[in-house]
Amino acid sequence: MFGKLKKFLTGLFGKKDQIKLGIYGPPNTGKTTLANRISKEFTGEELGSVSEVPHETREVKKKEKVSMQSDGKEISMNLLDMPGISTKVDYKEFVEHGIDEEEAKVRSKEATKGVVEAIKWLDKVDAVMVVFDSAEDPYTQVNVTILGNLEAKDIPIILVANKIDLDDSEPESIKDAFPQYNFAKISAKENENMGELYKKIIECV
Repeated sequence: MFGKLKKFLTGLFGKKDQIKLGIYGPPNTGKTTLANRISKEFTGEELGSVSEVPHETREVKKKEKVSMQSDGKEISMNLLDMPGISTKVDYKEFVEHGIDEEEAKVRSKEATKGVVEAIKWLDKVDAVMVVFDSAEDPYTQVNVTILGNLEAKDIPIILVANKIDLDDSEPESIKDAFPQYNFAKISAKENENMGELYKKIIECV
């Protein structure tokens, strides 16, 4: 019911000037790499730092007024790179990557706060890309929880199977697992299939 009302009001009062597009997913799926690729492409500037250490992004990063073009169509949006969603943040994850225990505990608290912040943003975003590591099993508690929350809020979803440059990637397994959603397979790192993703974003929002 709410979805129909939202569509009716959008048609009545016109489209928003700035679409808020959130990038969600578990840690280390390449969300910030993707955000940087999009931001660099359309604004000339990157959005955040990238690291192999989990939870490198521990607060919401925003790039405003990103004008995306594809096939003669254009949208203006605020791009939001969200902290990685996790059911539990353990400081030992950071220690395993060579970070000392005291700093690891600080990062763990920041990462937990970031997860809460990302979830709160679900009430503000207009559309979401959920980024998967296409070399990993898509059926995880985190992925199912993210998609369930988005669907309950009637938020348009694009599934992004990232890291297709890896030898063991299986992007089609993600599409098969959640066939009801918009889908694109890319390598944000290697700039593969990004044009197809831009088309999906514009169609979706």
